[in-house]
Amino acid sequence: MFKTFITTAAILALGTGAALAHVSLQVKEAPVGSTFKAILQVPHGCEGKPTTAIRVQIPEGVIAVKPQPKAGWTIEKVKGAYTKSYDYYGTPTSEGVKELIWSGGSLADDEYDEFALRVFLTPDLKAGETLYFPVVQECPDGLAERWIEIPAAGQTSDDLELPAPGLKLLKKASGH
Repeated sequence: MFKTFITTAAILALGTGAALAHVSLQVKEAPVGSTFKAILQVPHGCEGKPTTAIRVQIPEGVIAVKPQPKAGWTIEKVKGAYTKSYDYYGTPTSEGVKELIWSGGSLADDEYDEFALRVFLTPDLKAGETLYFPVVQECPDGLAERWIEIPAAGQTSDDLELPAPGLKLLKKASGH
């Protein structure tokens, strides 16, 4: 019985490690028409090398992007025009941050860290769908992990080798 328990525990540990081996969002669902704190979890580097930059593509319909500073890292905000104008609490908003880049730091391959940003999920986004935040994790010597794959119809993120972090969109919360 003990041998069975050990074997089961080992299989579960391996399965859990594989599931957490990619960049992911800590909170995986949020309502449209609300502010959301996206916390990207980075569990490792690239082939034993440290992570030196994290690049996050901001999907259309996500506005008012504000990255959380990290000691030892520099933040670059790449701005551009949205495909349409969005209402942000009564203010028409037609451009903003389209990509965030944390760079200049060093996250060892055997360490874990989080990179956070606050965003507004516009009411134009469709509840029930999943919104993807493609991430490129850069390391020395030109190494990189590209967490940019988005599932096609009939697929899930589990079907992909390098899935982009996904956020399931919920109905807009009623009330305030």
